[in-house]
Amino acid sequence: MMERVTIFCFEASYAVALALELLQLMKPKPLLRVLGLGFGSAGFLAHTLFILAQPPSLADPLGSVLFLAWILAIFYLYGSVHHRHLAWGLFVLPFVLGLIVLGELFPSGLTAARGSLWDDLLHLRGERFWGILHGVLLLCAAVGVSVGCVASVMYLVQVEKLRAKTAPGQGMKMLSLERIEAMNRRAILWAFPFLTVGLLVGIGLQVQRNEFTEGWSSPKILSVLGLWVVFAILLYLRYGVHVRGRQAAWWTLLAFGLMLLALVSGHPFLQGGTS
Repeated sequence: MMERVTIFCFEASYAVALALELLQLMKPKPLLRVLGLGFGSAGFLAHTLFILAQPPSLADPLGSVLFLAWILAIFYLYGSVHHRHLAWGLFVLPFVLGLIVLGELFPSGLTAARGSLWDDLLHLRGERFWGILHGVLLLCAAVGVSVGCVASVMYLVQVEKLRAKTAPGQGMKMLSLERIEAMNRRAILWAFPFLTVGLLVGIGLQVQRNEFTEGWSSPKILSVLGLWVVFAILLYLRYGVHVRGRQAAWWTLLAFGLMLLALVSGHPFLQGGTS
């Protein structure tokens, strides 16, 4: 049964959930929100079954974005229940859908790698262990970057809403600017340590393979290095010179773009090294 679940199943469910969220914004009705959450939950269930039946590899661009989209789907469901009166799904679901569509644009080794993730987890040793650890750390960093990006979009929309002086009770209901900024800050603080350790593990693997001076021009390595530099600048702006608000939001969006480039690039540290 699980083998019959395809990417289209949960992709379509998320799309319907987003459409219902948009309809709820135009014509607020409790039934629409319940239906939207129902389709979102069905999409998450199908998404989970797909990952269990056809475990993707973190070395594969589609595998990376499917895992990230799955984690963000959890973030969507939690926020939709916890902040049930807010337009939560309108901001998170586009990221979930966008990641899935982005992954489908790149060649995938998903079928050939079926079961490879579970095999890797059961036989972690040597260079394979460090390669998997490197990928997992970057994935954890990507979660933080994505949450920070969602918060940044929320912040920019809320700023424009306040500038337009929308009457209370009209338009989409959102968190306050202070709470959105706090979410962005926590996401950045979450992501940076994972990104730093993941980058150090990757450099260590380069040294172990005697490839320290080779491969530095690859999109994967350059995007991860660029992402780390952007995060260092963002942390300096926030805690060094206490820059907040729109500038921090735009830097976070830049970090998200670099993170996407890193995810869709080939992952050399997970493709080899079985010793």
